[in-house]
Amino acid sequence: KGNLHTHTTRSDGQGTPEEVIAKYVENGYDFLALTDHRIYNYKNFLPGSTLTILPGMEMDRQLGSRHVPCFHSVCLGPLREEGNGFMQDQIFARGVVKDQYEFQTLLDWIHENGNITLYCHPQWSGTPARDFEHLRGNFAMEIYNSGCALENEMDMDAAYWDELLVQGKRIYGAAVDDGHSMAHHCRGYVMANAENTVGAILRALSCGAFYSSCGPEFFDFFVEDGMAVVETSPCDRVLFLYGQEPTKIVRAGNGKLTRAMFSVPAHFTYLRAAAVDSMGRRAWTNPIFLDEAK
Repeated sequence: KGNLHTHTTRSDGQGTPEEVIAKYVENGYDFLALTDHRIYNYKNFLPGSTLTILPGMEMDRQLGSRHVPCFHSVCLGPLREEGNGFMQDQIFARGVVKDQYEFQTLLDWIHENGNITLYCHPQWSGTPARDFEHLRGNFAMEIYNSGCALENEMDMDAAYWDELLVQGKRIYGAAVDDGHSMAHHCRGYVMANAENTVGAILRALSCGAFYSSCGPEFFDFFVEDGMAVVETSPCDRVLFLYGQEPTKIVRAGNGKLTRAMFSVPAHFTYLRAAAVDSMGRRAWTNPIFLDEAK
């Protein structure tokens, strides 16, 4: 269980690195990335903590003279001795780009330095899908962001994700906190199918071996002989989603639904699922790309 996007007093967060790490430890997290703006971090600041720290930072560029619209990407990388091109406490300058194509040159440089990238809070950034859909190399985009959800009621439920998926883009979805206030932390997270090491977690993220949640659990999601099956912790409903069809919803009515099935139409190119529990908390699978299995 981990969070991929977090801020501390090293940039514009309210909690010190020690306070932030302690909160995630207390809430049962296994890994965490301290992604302060344009300052790279490898360090676990809490003495005695066994929490795995993913190396990373948040990089940004403005689109014009105002704060928004803008491009923000979380950068996550391996250990320095395993090929990361950035140094501890390396600081990067602010900048301005004219469009997504110019931002791509920055992403390319980040990838060349051994880091993978996560596109951040597209609604809050004022970038509908058409403004970032041609970016290459992002392993995922944020589909839930606690800070944006709590402060602005934005980036709460996979905004724009299906617009990319129906184009054939292979991009995963991540729930994050982007915590600035301490109240933002420990709400949205990913569950990675990996050993708790930096390298194993990065490999799982890169290949989509994770799901995102604010509470519900997924135990299985597969398509076999044209039938999609989802197994979850007790929930109120399961949603089967494809961007060019109305959502198919399987409801329990008693908050005890743990298995849902859906006959997948032959023209679907992918399928993803979401679960909603009786408290309204959501979880999201990554897509199954059906055209790859045909």
